[in-house]
Order: sequence, then structure tokens, then C-alpha cells
Amino acid sequence: MKKIKILAVLLISILSFISCEDDTSLEYIAQPQGEFTFSNSFLSEYVLIPAASNNIGERFTWDAADFGTPTNITYELQSSMTADFAEMQVVGTTSDNEYAVTIGTLLQYATQAGLDNDPATENPNTGSIYFRLRAFAGTDSDTETLTSTQALTVTLPENTGNNTGPVCDSDYLWAVGAGLPDAGWGWDTPVSLSCQGDGVYGWNVNLQNNGGADNNFRFFTSEGDWGSGQNYPYFIGEGYTIDANFADAADGDNNFAFIGTTGYYYLEVDTVNKTITVSDPQATGVCEFDQLWAVGAGLPDAGWDWATPVKFLCTGEGVYSGSANFANDTFRFFTTEGDWATGQNYPYYITEGYTIDANFEDAADGDNNFRFLGTPGTYFLTIDTVTKTITLE
Repeated sequence: MKKIKILAVLLISILSFISCEDDTSLEYIAQPQGEFTFSNSFLSEYVLIPAASNNIGERFTWDAADFGTPTNITYELQSSMTADFAEMQVVGTTSDNEYAVTIGTLLQYATQAGLDNDPATENPNTGSIYFRLRAFAGTDSDTETLTSTQALTVTLPENTGNNTGPVCDSDYLWAVGAGLPDAGWGWDTPVSLSCQGDGVYGWNVNLQNNGGADNNFRFFTSEGDWGSGQNYPYFIGEGYTIDANFADAADGDNNFAFIGTTGYYYLEVDTVNKTITVSDPQATGVCEFDQLWAVGAGLPDAGWDWATPVKFLCTGEGVYSGSANFANDTFRFFTTEGDWATGQNYPYYITEGYTIDANFEDAADGDNNFRFLGTPGTYFLTIDTVTKTITLE
């Protein structure tokens, strides 16, 4: 009888051991779960103006994809000129839950789609560009899920030929580098100085001097072409007088070094008088007003009076922008300096159909002012009256 009991115990032990081995060999296989969609609202039409190329055309956002098990997820924004994505191209990848596409990028896609703004051609000036988002587990996996296709209707305002503007060798002079924090050392979001006068390029830019090596940049005559670079010695050799806020970086490429105070400036390259200068920001576009004004406790540099209002200059076709210091309080926009009656509050923009950055809300106070909800600090604000968006960067 004891032998039978001993055999029974041994049998149970063996079975338990096998069971434990099976448990340790279990594999959790990632599989897409539920619906995967864009979470942002899209405009009925995107008007693409070259002067606003550096502005954000659309910021795609989405909720995290669910693969049924914890895993790293990579998101890949894709575009196509046709709804079937027969010729798909990758716009960019990220591990975040948003991806911004500039107006300049949308203009490139519009050109690929055969659109132009010349009324003399048979090509249309309005059409669709298609986007979708791919989410996949890990960094290189066939376990994936796709959103449905989202069509963006884009329009290139026709050039009637009646405009006689300034003449330059090219439409833009480009610049990238760490000293231009909106650009950095890459071609995703380069700074573009547009032709402002005969042989004169200029634009409002953020310039950075952090006291280290990250204050350098270089000009280029062709977007994306490193070989077209023009460094500090190039301009000295051409006889230019260069603003004292710049110096030769004395790095491997003898880039420009910005040695002034970090801030927002108007940067101008005058190829006629051979000067490179920085000055206070200027209105550089075509708008109803030269600038919009703002005051309020939410803008601590201004406060609720007109002694030191914050101004957002016209920097594109219907685009106002500029840097401002924000605090968690209220403020309001105005079209005329010192005139309280010209105020434009939060409900005004909502009624006009604007999409407003999530860092703002209706203060629900007596004047329904804007209230800033984000982390206090300095931001770059853009009010685009064409695409009807208010954004912070």
C-alpha cells in the first residue's frame, strides 16, 4: 500500500513539473484590438500659400493603438496622391500620438498631384491629398493596424498675373542649424527667407544663443541641397557687412554663430547693398491688419493695460504670429492698440469656425476671455485666418 502511495506522489510531482514548464513557455501574441482612427478634426479646405510654408498645415493626432498586450508602438504617417495608395510615401514616423505637417509639405504633395495656380494651364488648382496612419508593434513588425483613408482638399489660390512683386534670384533663401531652433540641423522644417524687395530676402525667425555650440546655422540657395550652402566666410568674401550679432562659428563648416540675445528677430539678407542684419520683428505678409494686439494677466509681460501690450505681426497671407510669455490666467486679442471695443474673445473665434489649441479654453468670465491652461513659459503663437486655426509651439 505504501508503494502505491509513493508512486502516486511521484506521478503528481511529474505532472506538476510538466505543467510548470508549459506555463513558462506561454507566448502572448500582439494582435490589433478595436478601432484605430485619427482624433483631430479636419478642415473642409486647406488653402496653401507659399508665404506661409513654415506654418503648420495640419496636426494629425490619434489615440494609442491597442495590440492586446504591452508593447512598444511605432506610428507611420503615410500619404498618397490617389485614394488606393498605389504609390504610397511615408511622411514621417513617431512614437508620439501626433505628427505635424507644414503648409510647405502640403504644397509639395499638391505639386505631385498635378495641381498648380496658373490659370493658363489645364491643371486644376484644387484637388485631394490622401493620408492614413499605420501603427505597428515594435520597430519593424508585420503586426500592424491602419486607420481609414483621410482625404484633405487642398487649394492653390490662382495667380492672376496682375501682381508685380519684387525680383530676386530665387523665391527663397533657406537656412538650417541649431541656432535656428525652429529648423535645427535638418530639412524637415527649414527657415525660409522670402523675396521681400529687389534682391532682398527677409523673414521673422527665432534665433538661439545658449552660450554653447548650439548657436550655429548656414544659408542655402536650394532647399534640401547641402551643396548649395553659403557660410560666414562666403559672405565676407563677397564683401558683405554682417551684423555684430553674428560671428564666424569657427567650426568644421565655418557656419554663422548667433552671439546676440536669444529671441524673435527680423533677419534680412540684402544682396544689393550686401548686408546681413537683424532687427525687431516686422509685418511680412498681407493681412487685414499689420498686427493683432493682446493684453491680460495670462500675458504677464502685458497685464490688463495698454502700457506694454503683446503684438502678433502679420507674417504671411492672413497669418499673425509671434513669441509670447504665457501664464495660467486670462487674456484677449484686439485689432487696434488701446481700443477695448476691438476685442476678439474666445467665442468670437469659435463662431468664426476656428480650431483653437487645446492649451486654451473659454475663461467663462464676464468677457469670455481666453484662458491659458498649459505649462507657463514662452511659446510661439500663430493665428491663421485662412485655415482658421490658433496654434502654439
